[in-house]
Amino acid sequence: MTSRSLFTAILRASQAAERANRMAAREQERRRHRAAAEARRAQRQRELQLAHDSKEAKAHFDAASLREVELMNHSLTEHVEVLEHLLTNQLGAPVHLATDPDARRAAIFGSLRKLFEADPFYAEASIGAAPTHPQRADYETHLDEPRGLARLFGGRAKYQKALAAAKLHDDAVFARAEAEFRQRFQEWTARADRARVKHSEAEALRRHEIESHNAAIDATEAAFEQGDADAVAQYSLVIIDALQWPEDVPHEARVAYVPDSKHIIVEIVLPTVDAIPAVRDYSYVKSKREIRPRPRPRAEIQALYRSTLAGMTLRVLRELFGAVPSTVTDTITINGILDTINPATGEPTRPCIVSVRVTREDFSRLQLERVDPVACLATLGATVSKRPDELAPVRPVIEFDMVDRRFVEGDDVLDELDSRTNIMDLNPFQFEELVTNLFSKMGLDAKLTRSSRDGGVDCVAFDQRPILGGKVVVQAKRYKHTVGVSAVRDLFGTMMNEGANKGILVTTAGFGPDAYEFAKDKPIELIDGGGLLFLLEQNGVQARIIMPE
Repeated sequence: MTSRSLFTAILRASQAAERANRMAAREQERRRHRAAAEARRAQRQRELQLAHDSKEAKAHFDAASLREVELMNHSLTEHVEVLEHLLTNQLGAPVHLATDPDARRAAIFGSLRKLFEADPFYAEASIGAAPTHPQRADYETHLDEPRGLARLFGGRAKYQKALAAAKLHDDAVFARAEAEFRQRFQEWTARADRARVKHSEAEALRRHEIESHNAAIDATEAAFEQGDADAVAQYSLVIIDALQWPEDVPHEARVAYVPDSKHIIVEIVLPTVDAIPAVRDYSYVKSKREIRPRPRPRAEIQALYRSTLAGMTLRVLRELFGAVPSTVTDTITINGILDTINPATGEPTRPCIVSVRVTREDFSRLQLERVDPVACLATLGATVSKRPDELAPVRPVIEFDMVDRRFVEGDDVLDELDSRTNIMDLNPFQFEELVTNLFSKMGLDAKLTRSSRDGGVDCVAFDQRPILGGKVVVQAKRYKHTVGVSAVRDLFGTMMNEGANKGILVTTAGFGPDAYEFAKDKPIELIDGGGLLFLLEQNGVQARIIMPE
């Protein structure tokens, strides 16, 4: 090959290699571009998928929020409807004035009685299943009989011998199992007998408790028919307790009965304004993805609150007049109070915000299913707070605490005193009558209590002043010796039990320094013999205190 040919071959080879390199580079570049494009397509696909998923998630969230708002608004609407129709809705067995009160009374007392149903005794349920007798088949040893050549060379005799030995073994094991069974069964039977005796004793006790309960119901029903004050009050409480109010409405009441005037007095705790939903409805703001409450206007809250109070009051009247016969009651007084905290002082307060006294005749004229509760209560002459949401009180028609079976009529000892009378000549009860007369003459509504049921109170006085007044418990001590601190402590404890605003201890003698020290800074007033004579003199009575030697 010539040099030119060799050069040409080398040049061509170099060019071919260069072309191959360029093609490889271009192919690598194309692959890189394809990979980048594929990556961009995959990223775009992921972005589209995420956008789609996010859109679906947002749509699901929006739908769930709208459903939640719908449920919240439905619950609000139901709650408000219940409050608006407390008088007429079916929150329990409806009672109409047309219902025979005697039949209803019999049904109520009947529902309070209990029926004794004997509970059969099952030993297995009390102490477990009885042991089972062993089965002989469970104690048999099974041996395979010899076959073929084994039967010919003494196999049959060996089998019979082994079978006899196994039978003797099985009989011994079965005998032990039977003995163990008899022992366990005897123990089980003894336990069953003891359990049966305990069951019978428990059944007898349960029967006795039910019979005692029913006897108490029978006695209460008989006392109710006789117009017994306690029985009528208990029966009336059963009627009120049977009312089914909404969950956030309190369920507390006290009842007193005055047989002479056939007058039932009820003190019932009414709900505060917090029972009225402060939210009118809810809405979902899609742009911010949040649920927003719309507040209920204050005027609407006040109107619904007044309607709720009126509806509850009328409902109690309706149930009592419908369940207590006219032979027992002609008049019912309802005092509706709030049991809450005064926001101005932080102290507990129980203001009366509704008070109404209604006769059966006036109430029977009402068409309750068609009345407006607020207007109906006004027609009945009720005293209703103008601002119950602000705890503005009203004066009750009759103070519940003034209807107390401990109160008795006393003689007018005050008018019998003159300058020659020595107060120490009065017996203790006459001295209590004197103190009661004195406080009555001073302008208080004073009630003398029974000596055997006064609970440490000789006299209860009611100060009718709207702000400074309240319940006052009085103890009268016709002593010739100094009254110690223990008597003042007892008075203070009695004040707490009675819920009184003030306590007064009156004595014919004097008080020790410990007594004055304890009474300091407490709503307790100590009146010694000199103070008593001064008060008597201020009320036109001259008397003396001459201690016996």
